[in-house]
Amino acid sequence: MNESRRIQTLFTDLYHGHPWLDVTLQDTLGKITSEQAAQHPIKDGNSIWEIVNHIIAWRQNVLRRVQGEVLEIPENNYIEQIIDTSDEAWQKTLETLETTQKEWLYFLSTFNEANFINEYPRNNLTYYQHIHGIIQHDAYHLGQIVLLAKITNP
Repeated sequence: MNESRRIQTLFTDLYHGHPWLDVTLQDTLGKITSEQAAQHPIKDGNSIWEIVNHIIAWRQNVLRRVQGEVLEIPENNYIEQIIDTSDEAWQKTLETLETTQKEWLYFLSTFNEANFINEYPRNNLTYYQHIHGIIQHDAYHLGQIVLLAKITNP
């Protein structure tokens, strides 16, 4: 198995497979209602929904980076207040996350592994480090979501 395929497996496992940490984005988020997702159970903390949008935006950002774009990070670090808290809007957010999953898997299936050593000019980290970093970012925020879900639905 080549490295891109191994990384695809890591993306798939964390999203809806059988990861070592035993929780997935899809299973966890699929049990959360729009009402739960919009709650702010921790003072000055983010909602589940804000975190999911943050995950989506960073997945998109890093994908564009490893495709050669140089990007600015917004001051809000992709954390924005949720205005529409309807069930439909929550489903659309989950669909957008699914879209980023498909985009990453497609990218990795077509990626030239010789480009793993390319460096992103803003931080001099390699594409390989960025790709693993986004998986780590997803896992980090999944942990937050699991805890927030327990608080919002005891």
